[in-house]
Amino acid sequence: MKLGEKIRYLREVEGSLRGMGRAINQQELVRLIEAETGGKLSQSYLSQIESGARPHMTNTTRQTLASFFKVHPGYLVDDPEGYHPELQSDIGSMPGLEAKLDLWLVAGAEKFRQDAVLKHALLTLARHEQSRDCLLLLESILETPGLMARLLEVLRPAANEDGDGETEVLKVGKAEKSKAEKGKVLRGKALAGKARNSKARGAPGKRRKVVER
Repeated sequence: MKLGEKIRYLREVEGSLRGMGRAINQQELVRLIEAETGGKLSQSYLSQIESGARPHMTNTTRQTLASFFKVHPGYLVDDPEGYHPELQSDIGSMPGLEAKLDLWLVAGAEKFRQDAVLKHALLTLARHEQSRDCLLLLESILETPGLMARLLEVLRPAANEDGDGETEVLKVGKAEKSKAEKGKVLRGKALAGKARNSKARGAPGKRRKVVER
C-alpha cells in the first residue's frame, strides 16, 4: 500500500470514529490537526502526498500525522514491493498493526450498521489504543467458563432484556437455582422414604421381642 492510500484510509477511519459517516476531507484534517495537536500542515501539501506527486514527507509531518491518527510513524511510508504483513514473524511488533486492525473493525462496523449496538461496540473497540490486546482479552474471557455470564450480569444488566424485564443471564441463573432446589427436595424425599422403610423393617422385630417378654 502506498503512503497516499494509507492517509486516505486513515481519513475514512477518522470520519467513522467521529460519527460523521464519511471520510474527513483534507481541509477538515488540516483544521483538526492544528486544533488538537498544534501542528501545521497545508491542504495543498497533503493533497500532493495523497496523489503521489510528493512521494516523501518530512519527519516532522510524519510525526504530526502519526500523533493525530494514533498510528506508529513507521506505518506512514510506502510498503515495499512484495511486502505481506502475514509473513512477519513477530506480528505483535509490526508497525501499523493497530491501524490495520482498526480499519478492519471500522469496515465491520459499516457492514453491520443496521445493528446500532454492534456498530457502536466495534467503533469503540477501534478507538481504543490497544485494540489488539482488547481482542486477546476477549478471547481469555470466552475461554474462562462462566466468566462471560458473570461479567454480562454485572456490566450489562439490561443486555438481552425481554418483555418481562429479565435478562437471559438472570433467566439462566434462576433456572439453575430452581433445578438445584428441586434436586434438594427430591433428595429430601428420598431420604425420608428410606427412613420410613427402615423403620417399617425394624418394627416387627421390636414387636416380637415384646411378645417374647
